[in-house]
Amino acid sequence: MSQLPRPLLGRRIAVTRAREQADELVRALEALGADVVAAPMIRVQPLPDLAPLGAALARLSRYAWVIFTSQNTVTVVCDHLPDWGLAPRDLAQVGVAAIGPATAAALARYGVTANLVPTHYVAEAVLEALAAHGDLRGKRILLPRAREARDVLPDGLRALGAVVDTLPVYETVGATGDGSELARDVAAGTIDAITFTSSSTVRYFVALVGREAATSGRFAAAAIGPVTAATLRELGIPVAVESDEYTVPGLVRALVRYFTREAGSGKRET
Repeated sequence: MSQLPRPLLGRRIAVTRAREQADELVRALEALGADVVAAPMIRVQPLPDLAPLGAALARLSRYAWVIFTSQNTVTVVCDHLPDWGLAPRDLAQVGVAAIGPATAAALARYGVTANLVPTHYVAEAVLEALAAHGDLRGKRILLPRAREARDVLPDGLRALGAVVDTLPVYETVGATGDGSELARDVAAGTIDAITFTSSSTVRYFVALVGREAATSGRFAAAAIGPVTAATLRELGIPVAVESDEYTVPGLVRALVRYFTREAGSGKRET
């Protein structure tokens, strides 16, 4: 039997995603031959007081939609439903929107089917898809989210006449650890690429390894989508790879394309 192609063989790639969420990306990169460096920049923790979420879910029937914009939100909400005498199946009484297939898959693991998943996996696309689904004037929407989430989605929904209850349910904090080893590897040019799957991974990376190492251009910065890419550029980090499908498989494919081109040209693109 012929061996599967390994286009990332010999490439050393750092993964900055939270440790508990990195498995899919790590496995995909390793399957293609990459030497993966685990470099979690963030960790996700539920907020200590989720009483407002419980109060909202107790009156779930008054909502037209519940919108999930990350796998983290799905986990926090669904894991805490029993605290209020509810189960994931109770979400079926409202429309459930997921920002993308990974979030929809996280819902499915709890037995919840997403009624709406946009074709592009950013907040702006969720807004567009909901608007196309029907008139939102006067409709009440529940938006559990990260404490530090952007306001594009709730602001856009309100502009369309919806009544939006935004409820922070978790926060992203910096992973504990010393970034000196990663900074040394970056300075030595022994990291070929660093993957970034959210703006928070970018910001904590810069905080951990220092601006000089972060902006050195000695590695290919790989962004999962335009929001993350914008944060990289904002902080002075050249973007070498930007996925056109804002998912882990899309990011992996973009890395393969990048290194295939690099191998063909004989030099690193920056």
